[in-house]
Amino acid sequence: MRYQEFYQKSIEKPEEFWKEQAGQLDWYTFPGTILQQTSASDFRWFPDGELNMSYLCIDKHVEEGFGDQVAVYYDSPVTQSKQAITFFQLRDEVSRLAGGLARLGLEKGDTAIIYMPMIPQAIYAMLACARIGVTHSVVFGGFAPHELAIRIDDCKPKVIITASSGIEVDRLIPYKPFVDAAMEEAKHKPENVLVFHRKLGAPVAQKPYDVDYQELLKNASPIPPVVLASNHPLYILYTSGTTGTPKGIVRDTGGYATALKFSMKYVYGIEPGATYWAASDVGWVVGHSYIVYGPLLNRNSTVLFEGKPIKTPDASTFWRIMAEYKVEVMFTAPTAIRAIKKEDPQGAHIKQFDLSYLKYQFLAGERCDAATLRWTQEKLKVPVMDHWWQTESGWPMLANMAGVELQEVKPGSAGLPVCGYNVQVLNENGAPCPAAEEGDVVVKLPLPPGCLLDIWNNPQRFINGYLQKFPGYYLSGDGGYIDDGGYVYITGRVDDIINVAGHRLSTAEMEEIVAAHPAVAECAVFGIHCALKGQKPLGLVVLKSGVSLEESSLQGEVVQQVRHEIGAIASFKKLLVVKRLPKTRSGKTMRKLLRNIADEAQYSVPSTIDDPRIIEEIKEVYKHNQVGINYTHI
Repeated sequence: MRYQEFYQKSIEKPEEFWKEQAGQLDWYTFPGTILQQTSASDFRWFPDGELNMSYLCIDKHVEEGFGDQVAVYYDSPVTQSKQAITFFQLRDEVSRLAGGLARLGLEKGDTAIIYMPMIPQAIYAMLACARIGVTHSVVFGGFAPHELAIRIDDCKPKVIITASSGIEVDRLIPYKPFVDAAMEEAKHKPENVLVFHRKLGAPVAQKPYDVDYQELLKNASPIPPVVLASNHPLYILYTSGTTGTPKGIVRDTGGYATALKFSMKYVYGIEPGATYWAASDVGWVVGHSYIVYGPLLNRNSTVLFEGKPIKTPDASTFWRIMAEYKVEVMFTAPTAIRAIKKEDPQGAHIKQFDLSYLKYQFLAGERCDAATLRWTQEKLKVPVMDHWWQTESGWPMLANMAGVELQEVKPGSAGLPVCGYNVQVLNENGAPCPAAEEGDVVVKLPLPPGCLLDIWNNPQRFINGYLQKFPGYYLSGDGGYIDDGGYVYITGRVDDIINVAGHRLSTAEMEEIVAAHPAVAECAVFGIHCALKGQKPLGLVVLKSGVSLEESSLQGEVVQQVRHEIGAIASFKKLLVVKRLPKTRSGKTMRKLLRNIADEAQYSVPSTIDDPRIIEEIKEVYKHNQVGINYTHI
């Protein structure tokens, strides 16, 4: 199949194209309307269709005779345990948990938060919610109680599903105590906290709202999937917002299922029955789409990995898992490959394992540098492809579509537009940029199936954030350019979101925490280049007049506060004191200029700066503290 012909059909005849793809699913009621437009910017795919995601991921395969196939390989080097969970077993666990949730009073239209480590019960919880029409919101376990409390107040769950603790390399993560702290802080009070006790040695205080997971299941009866409308919200997934307030991305059921099924075949090039591994976390969109729903929809065995690419026990872990479970397609972040490369630069560990089943290696979550791409290609000896998408899209927007026609891999580019995405680059006036000229990366409406429906409880924020700047287009928030061959290059965020090891984090939120310190008069937090994580935050502060404070002491206090309110995931470790910050004459801090100086990128001092001499002062501070592209060990 020719990529260009396939892609053009998706753009020129979208309803015909996606009706055909929707036909790959087992609907209770096949949609009579494929695409419904209710306003200039509001589109709904398959609005009158009916289906159930849990049925498509589990029961369908059992009914077709594949109940004995492994659905989930759980591999936990941190607890030295493994499980091979068949579709029969997955159905029994999920249907019984769904019955247990129903006993707690959950029903179609309710919401639940899932705050769990990478254990099978996290997948059971997601699929059990989907089974009975409860909209789930998985919160990444690395977030601190304050962040969890914000999400509790926004989505107002009836129940929180959690575990007693998690484990990261050699330290326990106190999940249940974090939930208790969040429950105390949140204004909304969920009725129950369902606790799966892992018995890892961490004491867990019993609260009146606690329900024991295993005890609940003892008295629960299995429940079949319920019939749901295509546009029923499957989940809410929070992503960082530039205001510091997370945005709840709402995902539908029918469009998402159609898109994921399509992507498994045509983007990742994998057939039913094979093993697929996305080395991510269920708390992120990659985990939702390509640990849980995508592989299981496509009847692939999926790998649930509780560990790290290194230190669990060493840099051979990824290769051991790929060989053991005969992984055909693997997906991870460039950060993971860089960490492995640092520990094993010659790739000696790779030679210990039989990776003959591996067909493709995909990378995403952050821009992949050419050196990492080349190293991975050389060591794995299979096509290695960067690709690009967002929490908002739910599935790839740019890729080398392995299941259609493999194209040339251009280092630095995330590939060509995926079917359904009319990707363009516009200048500030809304006109298309010439080839190789950088601008805003946008997608012409309508977006294909599977993309966000809305922002939870805030439709105006959806319009303001994504649709307002360029009418008729979805604004990705990333800058980039398109070369004369149609390849798209993503150059980075154009707002206050940074990408730390594939995790999108708000510098505005970090800035609020820094600014709250009693010694700080004003501050700026922005992302700078990091050879390992892609980006990491750097804070600059101006102290209040008359304040005398050791820089190291201030840094320690602020770093701890950021860790307390956001979590260790923020990787906020460096704070510098400066005399003043560069600003425009209207008073806007020039964060992009501060970032470009640190990254030793090309920059010009704008005429709007209030005092150009500040730039030399900042450069001296950077030099003294070894901040810059050549000092990325900081």
